[in-house]
Amino acid sequence: MGLTIISALSLAAWLYLTFLRGQFWRASERLAPIPGATNFPPVAVIIPARDEAETIAAVVTAHCQSTYPGEIFVTLVDDHSSDATAEIATAAYEKVISSKRDANRKFQCLKARPLPRNWSGKLWAVQQGIDHVQKHYSHAKYILFTDADIEFGANTIQTLVSKAEQGQLALVSLMVRLDSREWGSLLIPAFIYFFQKLYPFPLVNNSNIDIAAAAGGCMLITAQAIKKIDGVTRFKNNLIDDCALAREIKMTSPTTKIWLGLADREALSLRDNRSFASNWNMVARTAYTQLNYSPLFLVGTVAGMFFLYWAAPIIALTALFQSNFIAALLSISTIALMACTYWPTLNLYNRKPWEALLLPLAAMFYTLMTLASALRTWRGKGGQWKGRTYSSSQ
Repeated sequence: MGLTIISALSLAAWLYLTFLRGQFWRASERLAPIPGATNFPPVAVIIPARDEAETIAAVVTAHCQSTYPGEIFVTLVDDHSSDATAEIATAAYEKVISSKRDANRKFQCLKARPLPRNWSGKLWAVQQGIDHVQKHYSHAKYILFTDADIEFGANTIQTLVSKAEQGQLALVSLMVRLDSREWGSLLIPAFIYFFQKLYPFPLVNNSNIDIAAAAGGCMLITAQAIKKIDGVTRFKNNLIDDCALAREIKMTSPTTKIWLGLADREALSLRDNRSFASNWNMVARTAYTQLNYSPLFLVGTVAGMFFLYWAAPIIALTALFQSNFIAALLSISTIALMACTYWPTLNLYNRKPWEALLLPLAAMFYTLMTLASALRTWRGKGGQWKGRTYSSSQ
Protein backbone atom coordinates (compact mmCIF):
# COMPACT_ATOMS: atom_id res chain seq x y z
CA MET A 1 0.00 0.00 0.00
CA GLY A 2 2.86 2.37 0.86
CA LEU A 3 4.52 1.91 -2.51
CA THR A 4 1.25 2.62 -4.29
CA ILE A 5 0.73 5.86 -2.38
CA ILE A 6 4.29 7.07 -3.01
CA SER A 7 4.11 6.18 -6.70
CA ALA A 8 0.76 7.97 -7.01
CA LEU A 9 2.17 11.08 -5.34
CA SER A 10 5.21 11.00 -7.61
CA LEU A 11 3.00 10.79 -10.69
CA ALA A 12 0.86 13.65 -9.38
CA ALA A 13 3.98 15.79 -8.93
CA TRP A 14 5.04 15.15 -12.52
CA LEU A 15 1.55 15.88 -13.81
CA TYR A 16 1.77 19.23 -12.02
CA LEU A 17 5.21 19.97 -13.49
CA THR A 18 4.08 18.97 -16.96
CA PHE A 19 0.84 20.89 -17.16
CA LEU A 20 0.93 23.59 -14.48
CA ARG A 21 4.54 24.80 -14.44
CA GLY A 22 4.38 27.09 -17.46
CA GLN A 23 5.13 24.19 -19.83
CA PHE A 24 8.83 24.88 -19.16
CA TRP A 25 9.81 21.59 -20.75
CA ARG A 26 8.73 22.56 -24.27
CA ALA A 27 11.98 24.53 -24.77
CA SER A 28 9.96 26.72 -27.12
CA GLU A 29 11.28 30.18 -26.23
CA ARG A 30 13.69 30.73 -29.11
CA LEU A 31 15.20 33.81 -30.73
CA ALA A 32 14.00 34.16 -34.33
CA PRO A 33 15.09 36.73 -36.94
CA ILE A 34 12.66 39.62 -37.33
CA PRO A 35 12.25 40.55 -41.01
CA GLY A 36 11.88 44.18 -41.93
CA ALA A 37 13.63 45.60 -38.84
CA THR A 38 15.05 49.06 -39.60
CA ASN A 39 16.05 50.56 -36.25
CA PHE A 40 19.60 49.70 -35.12
CA PRO A 41 20.70 52.02 -32.31
CA PRO A 42 24.24 51.99 -30.84
CA VAL A 43 25.13 49.01 -28.65
CA ALA A 44 27.84 48.95 -25.98
CA VAL A 45 29.28 45.50 -25.23
CA ILE A 46 30.81 44.89 -21.79
CA ILE A 47 33.04 41.84 -21.31
CA PRO A 48 34.55 41.16 -17.87
CA ALA A 49 37.59 38.91 -18.33
CA ARG A 50 39.97 37.15 -15.96
CA ASP A 51 42.53 34.70 -17.36
CA GLU A 52 40.67 34.09 -20.62
CA ALA A 53 43.62 33.92 -23.02
CA GLU A 54 42.33 30.72 -24.65
CA THR A 55 39.01 32.14 -25.83
CA ILE A 56 39.20 35.94 -25.86
CA ALA A 57 40.57 36.32 -29.41
CA ALA A 58 37.63 34.43 -30.94
CA VAL A 59 35.16 36.37 -28.78
CA VAL A 60 36.50 39.83 -29.66
CA THR A 61 36.83 38.91 -33.34
CA ALA A 62 33.19 37.75 -33.47
CA HIS A 63 31.94 41.03 -31.99
CA CYS A 64 34.03 43.11 -34.39
CA GLN A 65 32.85 41.10 -37.38
CA SER A 66 29.18 41.32 -36.45
CA THR A 67 26.89 42.27 -39.33
CA TYR A 68 24.91 44.59 -37.07
CA PRO A 69 24.22 47.75 -39.12
CA GLY A 70 24.63 50.12 -36.17
CA GLU A 71 27.53 51.09 -33.95
CA ILE A 72 29.15 48.59 -31.57
CA PHE A 73 31.50 49.66 -28.79
CA VAL A 74 33.27 46.74 -27.13
CA THR A 75 34.69 47.38 -23.66
CA LEU A 76 36.83 44.60 -22.20
CA VAL A 77 37.48 44.95 -18.46
CA ASP A 78 40.59 42.95 -17.61
CA ASP A 79 40.03 41.70 -14.07
CA HIS A 80 43.68 41.36 -12.97
CA SER A 81 44.47 38.51 -15.35
CA SER A 82 47.68 36.58 -14.77
CA ASP A 83 47.90 35.69 -18.47
CA ALA A 84 47.92 37.74 -21.69
CA THR A 85 44.12 38.19 -21.91
CA ALA A 86 44.30 41.96 -22.49
CA GLU A 87 47.10 41.79 -25.05
CA ILE A 88 45.47 38.98 -27.03
CA ALA A 89 42.13 40.80 -27.08
CA THR A 90 43.70 44.03 -28.33
CA ALA A 91 45.67 42.17 -31.00
CA ALA A 92 42.50 40.41 -32.19
CA TYR A 93 40.70 43.75 -32.57
CA GLU A 94 43.61 45.35 -34.41
CA LYS A 95 43.81 42.39 -36.78
CA VAL A 96 40.14 42.74 -37.72
CA ILE A 97 40.34 46.52 -38.10
CA SER A 98 43.53 46.37 -40.18
CA SER A 99 41.77 44.18 -42.72
CA LYS A 100 38.47 46.06 -42.63
CA ARG A 101 38.25 49.68 -41.57
CA ASP A 102 34.90 50.23 -39.90
CA ALA A 103 34.13 53.36 -37.92
CA ASN A 104 31.14 51.56 -36.39
CA ARG A 105 33.37 49.08 -34.56
CA LYS A 106 35.36 50.33 -31.59
CA PHE A 107 37.22 48.52 -28.84
CA GLN A 108 38.83 49.49 -25.58
CA CYS A 109 40.52 47.44 -22.89
CA LEU A 110 40.30 48.69 -19.31
CA LYS A 111 42.42 47.52 -16.41
CA ALA A 112 40.17 46.84 -13.44
CA ARG A 113 40.91 48.75 -10.27
CA PRO A 114 41.67 46.81 -7.04
CA LEU A 115 38.73 44.74 -5.83
CA PRO A 116 36.86 46.48 -2.98
CA ARG A 117 35.46 44.61 -0.01
CA ASN A 118 32.01 43.05 -0.46
CA TRP A 119 32.21 42.98 -4.26
CA SER A 120 32.53 39.89 -6.44
CA GLY A 121 35.32 40.23 -8.98
CA LYS A 122 33.05 39.84 -11.98
CA LEU A 123 30.50 42.41 -10.83
CA TRP A 124 33.22 44.91 -9.90
CA ALA A 125 34.57 44.57 -13.45
CA VAL A 126 31.05 44.88 -14.88
CA GLN A 127 30.36 48.03 -12.86
CA GLN A 128 33.54 49.65 -14.13
CA GLY A 129 32.45 48.80 -17.65
CA ILE A 130 29.05 50.41 -17.00
CA ASP A 131 30.70 53.55 -15.62
CA HIS A 132 32.96 53.73 -18.68
CA VAL A 133 30.08 53.31 -21.11
CA GLN A 134 27.93 55.91 -19.34
CA LYS A 135 30.81 58.39 -19.51
CA HIS A 136 32.17 57.77 -23.00
CA TYR A 137 29.32 56.09 -24.94
CA SER A 138 26.29 57.68 -23.33
CA HIS A 139 24.42 57.66 -26.65
CA ALA A 140 24.30 53.82 -26.65
CA LYS A 141 20.69 52.70 -26.25
CA TYR A 142 21.59 49.15 -25.27
CA ILE A 143 24.30 47.50 -23.20
CA LEU A 144 25.15 43.90 -24.00
CA PHE A 145 26.61 42.00 -21.06
CA THR A 146 28.45 38.88 -22.08
CA ASP A 147 31.34 36.67 -21.00
CA ALA A 148 34.86 36.26 -22.30
CA ASP A 149 34.12 32.73 -23.49
CA ILE A 150 30.90 33.39 -25.45
CA GLU A 151 31.18 33.57 -29.24
CA PHE A 152 28.31 35.34 -30.99
CA GLY A 153 27.04 34.61 -34.47
CA ALA A 154 27.33 37.31 -37.11
CA ASN A 155 23.63 38.19 -36.92
CA THR A 156 23.05 37.69 -33.20
CA ILE A 157 23.29 41.29 -32.00
CA GLN A 158 20.99 42.42 -34.79
CA THR A 159 18.40 39.80 -33.83
CA LEU A 160 18.68 40.64 -30.12
CA VAL A 161 18.19 44.36 -30.75
CA SER A 162 15.29 43.73 -33.15
CA LYS A 163 13.63 41.54 -30.51
CA ALA A 164 14.03 44.26 -27.89
CA GLU A 165 12.83 47.01 -30.21
CA GLN A 166 9.80 45.10 -31.44
CA GLY A 167 8.67 44.00 -27.97
CA GLN A 168 9.78 47.14 -26.11
CA LEU A 169 11.77 44.89 -23.81
CA ALA A 170 14.08 46.16 -21.08
CA LEU A 171 16.05 42.88 -21.13
CA VAL A 172 16.60 40.20 -23.76
CA SER A 173 18.68 37.24 -22.63
CA LEU A 174 19.80 33.98 -24.20
CA MET A 175 20.84 30.79 -22.49
CA VAL A 176 23.84 30.21 -24.75
CA ARG A 177 24.58 26.82 -26.25
CA LEU A 178 27.02 24.97 -24.00
CA ASP A 179 29.64 22.40 -24.91
CA SER A 180 27.98 18.99 -24.58
CA ARG A 181 30.74 16.58 -25.56
CA GLU A 182 31.67 13.48 -23.54
CA TRP A 183 30.54 14.01 -19.90
CA GLY A 184 28.73 17.10 -21.11
CA SER A 185 26.41 14.91 -23.17
CA LEU A 186 24.90 13.57 -19.93
CA LEU A 187 25.15 16.65 -17.72
CA ILE A 188 24.67 19.73 -19.90
CA PRO A 189 21.17 19.00 -21.31
CA ALA A 190 20.09 18.15 -17.76
CA PHE A 191 21.54 21.46 -16.52
CA ILE A 192 19.49 23.35 -19.11
CA TYR A 193 16.39 21.31 -18.23
CA PHE A 194 16.74 21.97 -14.49
CA PHE A 195 17.26 25.69 -15.11
CA GLN A 196 14.07 25.81 -17.17
CA LYS A 197 12.19 23.96 -14.43
CA LEU A 198 13.46 26.38 -11.79
CA TYR A 199 12.73 29.44 -13.93
CA PRO A 200 10.08 28.51 -16.54
CA PHE A 201 10.89 30.73 -19.51
CA PRO A 202 7.25 31.38 -20.50
CA LEU A 203 6.58 32.63 -16.96
CA VAL A 204 9.74 34.76 -16.94
CA ASN A 205 8.54 36.32 -20.19
CA ASN A 206 5.11 37.13 -18.78
CA SER A 207 5.12 40.67 -17.37
CA ASN A 208 2.18 39.81 -15.10
CA ILE A 209 4.20 37.17 -13.21
CA ASP A 210 6.95 38.00 -10.73
CA ILE A 211 9.33 35.21 -11.79
CA ALA A 212 12.50 36.75 -13.25
CA ALA A 213 15.68 35.17 -14.61
CA ALA A 214 18.41 35.72 -17.16
CA ALA A 215 21.48 33.90 -18.45
CA GLY A 216 24.67 35.86 -17.80
CA GLY A 217 26.41 34.86 -21.01
CA CYS A 218 24.07 37.00 -23.11
CA MET A 219 22.03 39.87 -21.66
CA LEU A 220 21.00 42.82 -23.81
CA ILE A 221 19.62 45.56 -21.55
CA THR A 222 18.50 49.10 -22.25
CA ALA A 223 20.92 51.69 -20.90
CA GLN A 224 17.93 53.39 -19.31
CA ALA A 225 17.08 50.26 -17.32
CA ILE A 226 20.68 49.92 -16.13
CA LYS A 227 20.74 53.53 -15.03
CA LYS A 228 17.41 53.15 -13.23
CA ILE A 229 18.72 50.34 -11.02
CA ASP A 230 22.11 52.02 -10.46
CA GLY A 231 24.17 49.44 -12.33
CA VAL A 232 24.95 46.30 -10.38
CA THR A 233 25.65 47.93 -7.02
CA ARG A 234 22.47 46.56 -5.36
CA PHE A 235 23.71 42.98 -5.66
CA LYS A 236 27.45 43.60 -5.87
CA ASN A 237 28.44 40.38 -4.08
CA ASN A 238 25.77 38.06 -5.53
CA LEU A 239 27.33 35.00 -7.17
CA ILE A 240 24.16 34.32 -9.19
CA ASP A 241 24.26 37.82 -10.60
CA ASP A 242 22.32 37.26 -13.82
CA CYS A 243 19.07 36.30 -12.09
CA ALA A 244 19.57 39.07 -9.52
CA LEU A 245 19.92 41.58 -12.34
CA ALA A 246 16.79 40.26 -14.06
CA ARG A 247 14.80 40.58 -10.83
CA GLU A 248 15.92 44.17 -10.31
CA ILE A 249 14.93 45.11 -13.86
CA LYS A 250 11.60 43.30 -13.95
CA MET A 251 10.57 44.75 -10.59
CA THR A 252 11.24 48.40 -11.58
CA SER A 253 7.62 48.80 -12.67
CA PRO A 254 4.56 46.64 -13.43
CA THR A 255 4.92 47.34 -17.16
CA THR A 256 8.59 46.37 -17.48
CA LYS A 257 9.01 43.41 -19.83
CA ILE A 258 11.90 40.99 -20.11
CA TRP A 259 12.52 37.96 -22.31
CA LEU A 260 14.62 34.84 -21.83
CA GLY A 261 15.16 32.19 -24.48
CA LEU A 262 17.35 29.31 -25.59
CA ALA A 263 20.15 29.75 -28.11
CA ASP A 264 21.00 27.29 -30.83
CA ARG A 265 23.90 28.66 -32.88
CA GLU A 266 23.29 32.34 -32.08
CA ALA A 267 25.69 32.25 -29.11
CA LEU A 268 28.13 29.47 -28.25
CA SER A 269 30.09 28.89 -25.07
CA LEU A 270 33.73 28.06 -25.76
CA ARG A 271 34.15 26.62 -22.27
CA ASP A 272 35.27 22.98 -22.44
CA ASN A 273 32.77 20.73 -20.64
CA ARG A 274 34.15 17.38 -21.71
CA SER A 275 35.54 16.44 -18.30
CA PHE A 276 33.47 15.46 -15.30
CA ALA A 277 35.45 17.91 -13.13
CA SER A 278 34.54 20.85 -15.35
CA ASN A 279 30.83 20.16 -14.95
CA TRP A 280 31.19 19.40 -11.25
CA ASN A 281 32.98 22.69 -10.49
CA MET A 282 30.54 24.73 -12.59
CA VAL A 283 27.63 23.61 -10.39
CA ALA A 284 29.36 23.15 -7.04
CA ARG A 285 30.61 26.74 -7.14
CA THR A 286 27.14 28.30 -6.69
CA ALA A 287 24.55 25.56 -6.03
CA TYR A 288 24.44 26.23 -2.29
CA THR A 289 24.18 29.94 -3.01
CA GLN A 290 20.98 29.19 -4.95
CA LEU A 291 19.64 27.69 -1.71
CA ASN A 292 20.50 30.86 0.22
CA TYR A 293 23.07 28.88 2.23
CA SER A 294 20.20 27.25 4.13
CA PRO A 295 20.71 23.74 5.59
CA LEU A 296 16.93 23.38 5.69
CA PHE A 297 16.63 24.16 1.98
CA LEU A 298 19.48 21.73 1.33
CA VAL A 299 17.65 18.89 3.08
CA GLY A 300 14.45 19.78 1.23
CA THR A 301 16.26 19.85 -2.11
CA VAL A 302 17.85 16.44 -1.61
CA ALA A 303 14.52 14.99 -0.51
CA GLY A 304 12.76 16.61 -3.45
CA MET A 305 15.30 15.30 -5.95
CA PHE A 306 14.90 11.79 -4.53
CA PHE A 307 11.13 11.99 -4.69
CA LEU A 308 10.98 13.43 -8.22
CA TYR A 309 13.73 11.53 -10.01
CA TRP A 310 14.56 8.31 -8.15
CA ALA A 311 11.38 7.19 -6.44
CA ALA A 312 9.65 6.06 -9.62
CA PRO A 313 12.56 3.93 -11.01
CA ILE A 314 13.16 2.31 -7.61
CA ILE A 315 9.46 1.60 -7.02
CA ALA A 316 9.00 0.28 -10.56
CA LEU A 317 11.61 -2.42 -9.89
CA THR A 318 10.55 -3.12 -6.30
CA ALA A 319 6.83 -3.27 -7.08
CA LEU A 320 7.32 -5.82 -9.84
CA PHE A 321 9.18 -8.13 -7.46
CA GLN A 322 6.33 -7.70 -4.95
CA SER A 323 3.65 -8.21 -7.63
CA ASN A 324 2.29 -4.75 -6.87
CA PHE A 325 1.25 -4.05 -10.41
CA ILE A 326 -0.64 -0.83 -9.63
CA ALA A 327 2.44 0.77 -8.08
CA ALA A 328 4.56 -0.53 -10.98
CA LEU A 329 2.15 0.90 -13.56
CA LEU A 330 2.03 4.28 -11.80
CA SER A 331 5.81 4.42 -11.59
CA ILE A 332 6.34 3.40 -15.21
CA SER A 333 3.87 6.13 -16.20
CA THR A 334 5.91 8.62 -14.17
CA ILE A 335 9.13 7.54 -15.85
CA ALA A 336 7.52 7.91 -19.27
CA LEU A 337 6.19 11.37 -18.42
CA MET A 338 9.57 12.43 -17.07
CA ALA A 339 11.30 11.24 -20.24
CA CYS A 340 8.78 12.96 -22.51
CA THR A 341 9.31 16.32 -20.80
CA TYR A 342 13.09 15.92 -21.06
CA TRP A 343 13.09 15.10 -24.77
CA PRO A 344 12.70 18.66 -26.20
CA THR A 345 15.83 19.80 -24.34
CA LEU A 346 17.74 16.69 -25.40
CA ASN A 347 16.65 17.30 -28.96
CA LEU A 348 18.02 20.85 -28.77
CA TYR A 349 21.41 19.27 -28.09
CA ASN A 350 21.01 16.64 -30.82
CA ARG A 351 20.89 13.73 -28.40
CA LYS A 352 19.09 10.41 -28.95
CA PRO A 353 15.57 9.77 -27.53
CA TRP A 354 16.64 6.85 -25.32
CA GLU A 355 18.93 9.20 -23.41
CA ALA A 356 15.84 10.72 -21.79
CA LEU A 357 15.85 7.67 -19.52
CA LEU A 358 19.19 8.86 -18.08
CA LEU A 359 17.65 11.90 -16.41
CA PRO A 360 17.56 10.23 -12.96
CA LEU A 361 21.27 9.47 -13.30
CA ALA A 362 22.02 13.10 -14.17
CA ALA A 363 19.82 14.20 -11.26
CA MET A 364 21.89 12.03 -8.92
CA PHE A 365 25.10 13.76 -10.01
CA TYR A 366 23.55 17.21 -9.61
CA THR A 367 22.38 16.32 -6.12
CA LEU A 368 25.91 15.27 -5.22
CA MET A 369 27.22 18.53 -6.70
CA THR A 370 24.80 20.48 -4.51
CA LEU A 371 25.97 18.61 -1.42
CA ALA A 372 29.57 19.28 -2.42
CA SER A 373 28.74 22.97 -2.80
CA ALA A 374 27.39 23.07 0.76
CA LEU A 375 30.44 21.22 2.06
CA ARG A 376 32.75 23.69 0.34
CA THR A 377 30.89 26.58 1.94
CA TRP A 378 31.03 25.05 5.42
CA ARG A 379 34.80 24.61 4.96
CA GLY A 380 35.19 28.26 3.95
CA LYS A 381 35.93 27.40 0.33
CA GLY A 382 32.59 28.23 -1.26
CA GLY A 383 32.28 30.30 -4.41
CA GLN A 384 35.83 29.64 -5.58
CA TRP A 385 36.46 31.04 -9.04
CA LYS A 386 39.60 32.16 -10.89
CA GLY A 387 41.74 32.14 -7.77
CA ARG A 388 39.22 33.93 -5.55
CA THR A 389 36.97 32.60 -2.79
CA TYR A 390 33.68 34.28 -1.89
CA SER A 391 32.20 33.41 1.50
CA SER A 392 28.50 33.29 2.34
CA SER A 393 28.98 36.21 4.71
CA GLN A 394 30.58 38.48 2.15
